[in-house]
Amino acid sequence: MSWSEMQPLLSQACWDTLYMVGWSTLIAVVGGLPLGVLLVLTDRGGLLQNVLANKVIGQTVNVARSMPFIILMVALMNFTRWVTGTTIGREAAIVPLAIGAIPFFARLVETSVREVDGGLVEAVQSMGGNTWTVVRKVLVPESLPSLIAGTTTTVVALIGYSAMAGTVGAGGLGDIAIRYGYQRFETQLMWITVAILAVVISLIQFAGDFAARALHRRGGRSGPAPRLRLLKADGSATTDGPGTAGDPAPADVSKVA
Repeated sequence: MSWSEMQPLLSQACWDTLYMVGWSTLIAVVGGLPLGVLLVLTDRGGLLQNVLANKVIGQTVNVARSMPFIILMVALMNFTRWVTGTTIGREAAIVPLAIGAIPFFARLVETSVREVDGGLVEAVQSMGGNTWTVVRKVLVPESLPSLIAGTTTTVVALIGYSAMAGTVGAGGLGDIAIRYGYQRFETQLMWITVAILAVVISLIQFAGDFAARALHRRGGRSGPAPRLRLLKADGSATTDGPGTAGDPAPADVSKVA
């Protein structure tokens, strides 16, 4: 197969892969972030401690994570058809990709949130902050560098999953490698596909690591102590900036090294 024949196939396959992985990542973040935070909040000693709910959520996440992706695609075919109207194509592949990635990302979120200094949580609570305030002002912002790293890991995993989705006609680089590289013995095309995947994954990993390091330097655990809002008795907050006339001065909360 000549390069002029390979180029349109590879261009379309790259777009299909990015399309599937992009939408799946977005859904995984939207679904996995609150699920991971909830696993921390409902655990023993958490702000919303509920051992039964924590065990149910945890076991559900574990079962979903333990299922091989190729089996998950087959098991979700009826659900995929109900959502998208078909079980073939890139839109159909997004459904199992997203569902498979949600519990994976949720565990990464749980690990990241657990690393947040408990002293910051206690400081916000002592100033009248409720659970939502703690999540919004401390847990998510303080774990953001680690969450970015977890998102990068999820994207890389989804690229691998999307290659398996090619076995059911989802398109993408995996489909090209299987249909042409393996079934039609186009070895050159298969190795070009492998090289493209390696480059794409390397670029994504580099971008994710760069973003995580930048956030860590700006406000991570090695950065300056965050300036938390001083909460009033009714739970409302004053501005983050320097105090103005009639406003109480904002409180600095130092982190534990």
